[in-house]
Amino acid sequence: MSYENIFRLDGKVALLPGGAGGIGAAMARAMVEYGADVVIAGRSLEKAQATVDSLMGVGNPAMAASVDVVDPESVDHLVRQVMDRYGRIDILVNLPGKNFEAPAQDFPLDKWKDVMELNVTGTFVPCQAVGRVMINQKSGSIINISSVRGQLAIRRGYSAYTPAKAAVNNLTRQLATEWAPYNVRVNAIAPTFIETPLVAHMLADPTFRKSLTDRIPLGRIGVPADVVGATLFFASAASNFVTGHILLVDGGVTATQ
Repeated sequence: MSYENIFRLDGKVALLPGGAGGIGAAMARAMVEYGADVVIAGRSLEKAQATVDSLMGVGNPAMAASVDVVDPESVDHLVRQVMDRYGRIDILVNLPGKNFEAPAQDFPLDKWKDVMELNVTGTFVPCQAVGRVMINQKSGSIINISSVRGQLAIRRGYSAYTPAKAAVNNLTRQLATEWAPYNVRVNAIAPTFIETPLVAHMLADPTFRKSLTDRIPLGRIGVPADVVGATLFFASAASNFVTGHILLVDGGVTATQ
């Protein structure tokens, strides 16, 4: 066996709900560069299309679509669109997520439900819909985006986010176990704080930035490119014997806790 092309994705179709964000866009570019057909989906078709347009000339033309990841009908419609165009789905990357911060004793229940719904239900619904396709194909790789906070608490008001990401971790393990007989692999990437436009206002505070870098052994904040290698690993033949794994991309944070 030649290992020269072990990370190549030629002939593969990758679906990225939430792929228009900073991390998703980096993943999409890498997958296109490595030969995949990529579908970027999100609540805003305009944002998804803008990301697709940014990939023009990189590799195979990407496709933009709209989706509400917590709505099974919307997700099923997206899956039908992808299947009508490509006839298969080989890779699913679940990117949508959100947080709301408040002291646990004052945490609004509606906000708690919102965080749980998008992070947990918004991961399960696409997994379920695409999982059916992959089971029929008898192949596929699902990559869920978790967080180091799925296994670490924090001295801030994260009483919704940390249990939500813990649920994503165990959902990943459960689906990996159930779907292994069909050669459908399910893994998760758990980053620490990643520098994207969405959090630029937070990182503009020098005190906050220093508080992050001080607790990261590698001494810097993560950037979207840091997540790309893990994505290519899980999406490609390089990880054919890996399933149910939560890969920490955290500069060493969890090693110190």
